[in-house]
Amino acid sequence: MPQIELTPAERREHRAEAHHLDPVVLIGGDGLTAAVQKEVDAALNAHGLIKVRVFSDDRAGREQIYQQLCDELNAAPIQHIGKLLVLWRPMPEKARHHDDDRMPGPRDIKVLKFGRAGQKPEVKQLRVLGNQRLTAGGTIKRAKPKQKSVKKGRQD
Repeated sequence: MPQIELTPAERREHRAEAHHLDPVVLIGGDGLTAAVQKEVDAALNAHGLIKVRVFSDDRAGREQIYQQLCDELNAAPIQHIGKLLVLWRPMPEKARHHDDDRMPGPRDIKVLKFGRAGQKPEVKQLRVLGNQRLTAGGTIKRAKPKQKSVKKGRQD
C-alpha cells in the first residue's frame, strides 16, 4: 500500500497536534518485528496520530523503519526527529451508529435479601428501568429531575 501524501500545511497542523503526545509504541533492539508492526497498526486505528520511539543509534536504520511503517500501514509520515517518529492515518469509521433517540433499556438484576442468622438469603429478581437506579439496600429509586436554580427562575 502506498503512503498518504499530505500538503505542507496539513503536515504542519499534524505536527502541532502531535507535540504534546507521548510515544505509544516503543521499538527495541529487535527492530521492526511483526508484533511491533501490529501494535503500530492498532494504535493508528485507535488514535489516528501517534508517536513511536525507536531505541536505536543508527539513523539510517530508523529512517528505514519509518519508511517501512508508512508504506506497509498506509500512513503519512509527519515527522522524524531524533529517535521519535510521528505517523498519521485517518481513523476508520465506527461500525456502530449511535441514535440520539434511544434510551437505556430495562435491566434485570438479582438482589440477595439477607434475613436472620441461620436462614438462607432470599433471591429477588428486579427490573430496573432507564431512569431508575438500585440502591445499596436493594431498593429501586427513580432519578430525580434536575433542580432548577431559584435565582435564574426569578424574574426581577
